[in-house]
Amino acid sequence: MISQSVIDKLKEIVGPDNILTEQEDMLTYSYDAAVLDPRMPGAAVMPGNTDEIGGIVSVCHENRIPITVRGAGTNLSGGTIPEGHGIVMLTGRLNKIIEINEADMYAVVQPGVVTADLAAAVEAKGLFYPPDPGSQAVSTIGGNVAENAGGLRGLKYGVTKDYVMGMRFFDARGNYVKTGSRTVKCATGYNITGLMVGSEGTLGVLDEITLKLIPAPQARQSMVAVYDTIEQASETVAAIIAARIVPATLEILDNFTIRAVEDFSKAGLPVDAAALLLIEVDGHPAVVEEEGQKVEALCKKMGAAGINVAQTDAERDKIWAARRSALSALAKLKPTLVLEDATVPRSKIPDMVKALQDIAEKYKIDIGTFGHAGDGNLHPTILTDKRDKAEFHRVELAIEEIFDKALGFGGTLSGEHGTGIAKAPFLEKEAGFSSILFSRQLRAALDPDNILNPGKITGVSADGK
Repeated sequence: MISQSVIDKLKEIVGPDNILTEQEDMLTYSYDAAVLDPRMPGAAVMPGNTDEIGGIVSVCHENRIPITVRGAGTNLSGGTIPEGHGIVMLTGRLNKIIEINEADMYAVVQPGVVTADLAAAVEAKGLFYPPDPGSQAVSTIGGNVAENAGGLRGLKYGVTKDYVMGMRFFDARGNYVKTGSRTVKCATGYNITGLMVGSEGTLGVLDEITLKLIPAPQARQSMVAVYDTIEQASETVAAIIAARIVPATLEILDNFTIRAVEDFSKAGLPVDAAALLLIEVDGHPAVVEEEGQKVEALCKKMGAAGINVAQTDAERDKIWAARRSALSALAKLKPTLVLEDATVPRSKIPDMVKALQDIAEKYKIDIGTFGHAGDGNLHPTILTDKRDKAEFHRVELAIEEIFDKALGFGGTLSGEHGTGIAKAPFLEKEAGFSSILFSRQLRAALDPDNILNPGKITGVSADGK
């Protein structure tokens, strides 16, 4: 338990209205979107500025109290499940867009800024922040940085790491660290910025983030290609990439997901289709027209039964709103939803789609497959009921086989959801023990008391196990 003296110190730092200790409140912050057992923290604190963040970290350092930073808690790998009786730092008050610099095209934000709010703010100035995780309406920039979040536009524009220019953060001892720059080039010192992105709060507590912006694309064209078999759809993905065409987005939905999404969103999707590809090309109007025609021709060549091109912005928005509702739509079908993101080289998408079908049949489970097919990042979504012990055991076996298949195809355990607690036990399969040992030694040097989000990535909890 956290002592009353520590609670009193935290109240002095953030004010009595910005600390929570009641059991009911702790339950709220004991879990995230992963299907993992909750852990009850001892307190939740809500800093509002740099000094308060530093004060909280210093108190935790002095008293060897585990600290887990939490944004919206949308992550899917257990990254914000706290250490039992530790402290959860909530970033809700750290929600200021400090600067949008139009001349040099960067933004400076606090970690609690909601991703969609930043995207809208820069779009109003004719600029573009491309990373767009599916949870962007609620997820925060700090969480995106911690998990190296991706999204629908990752195929053409990359993921969060490609837009982080620098940051300021507190280390485990409460020291204030500045890394990176607001310049296009920066080659001074170690690339601490790169190290921090994707570190899931295990190396420092973010205070301020500088993000690269780019010019907004002048034109866009969205289309839906309809297929009679998912094999044709997945082979089209490989063909588009092989033709050296890089759409802004290239998404796939299987029939199970199509039906769930249509029932949920009423977007007019063809529920009898075996699979859909949702495709968008963007850029200069002439390039968009040319690439759009090439993509349509390729889809037809690869067997598309029909292609619907959005004629208005409203039609385009309807397509992508439907795609973004996939997870919510599937979640309504059964009590437990397990969303994975094992990722393979793009040429292996047809093989991975076939493997997922075989795994669903082998373990007699329901898997809805959708995701960012253009960059190899599929989201096999298993629908189950965790209370059914026999079925959930089959689910666990299926997940392990999904990981094995992805790695066998030269892929990775996670394209955008991170390692957290959920995938830490499997990390050795991908990276090898020496890589894990190196990471543990790095963490031990920077955080000898192991207070920064223990148990994540390298699997070492606060008690050293």
